[in-house]
Amino acid sequence: MKRLVTALAIIGACAMSAQAQGEMSKAALFQEIFTLDSLLFTAFNNRDIEPIKHLFSEGLEFFHDKTGLTGYAQNIEMLANNFERDNSPTRELIKETMEVYPVPGYGAVQTASHRFCHLENGQMDCGTFKFVHIWQQKNGQWKLARIVSFDH
Repeated sequence: MKRLVTALAIIGACAMSAQAQGEMSKAALFQEIFTLDSLLFTAFNNRDIEPIKHLFSEGLEFFHDKTGLTGYAQNIEMLANNFERDNSPTRELIKETMEVYPVPGYGAVQTASHRFCHLENGQMDCGTFKFVHIWQQKNGQWKLARIVSFDH
């Protein structure tokens, strides 16, 4: 009987441990995607195209509710052109709106709102918009594979 009680206690501890690990993985995934988001938009805010090239998947699809569908090359060219202009584009994640969900066997989905600002006619023009990022993890590397930007 004592062995049965001990075995049940071990099984219960393992089950609780697995549940705690699942929660930790959600927290770890959230932190990992938050870090990737920070890397991407630190590069954006610093007008540094090189890190962006490495964070975007070459198969990137960017769906925008105003401008339509664009791919990797179009986005890199557009960003490089914007960075050359002196309109000071910046992006700020509204962290409290961010949610991250695992996509088993693929990566993760990130949803949130963010605030973009740029200089237009000598005045800062800012807006808050919604987005969905689909992150793919392949060979230990995370790449942004799909972007859906809406509510403009």
